[in-house]
Amino acid sequence: MIDASTFLRRALLADAIFSGVAALGFTFGASAFAALFNLPEALLRETGLFLIAYTALVGWLAARPSVPKPLVLLVVVGNAAWTVGSIALLFSGAVSPNIAGELMVVAQAIATGVFAELQFVGLRKSERVVAA
Repeated sequence: MIDASTFLRRALLADAIFSGVAALGFTFGASAFAALFNLPEALLRETGLFLIAYTALVGWLAARPSVPKPLVLLVVVGNAAWTVGSIALLFSGAVSPNIAGELMVVAQAIATGVFAELQFVGLRKSERVVAA
């Protein structure tokens, strides 16, 4: 366990808020977003469902004064992988979003990459180990 710096806790909280809004939108508005972005409804709904669990985890981490370093590293690596995966999805040909869909995927990939970087910086500011 490490003491979570204020910077780390705020970066995690911002991620939880952003992810929570996306989770609700994609879970309950998948059909509307599918039509708006020309993306598969199932992809959006399943993404939303995943983000519900992710939001709970990241929100829980943000609320704790000390956090398990490996769990925070998992969030950082997961965010970095999500960023790369989102861009790879556009180039894969597996989906054919319209311009609005492409912009949405790129925007959320950038935001997720920023969260990964902020959380990594926050983790480095939190290196003091808490005695168990």
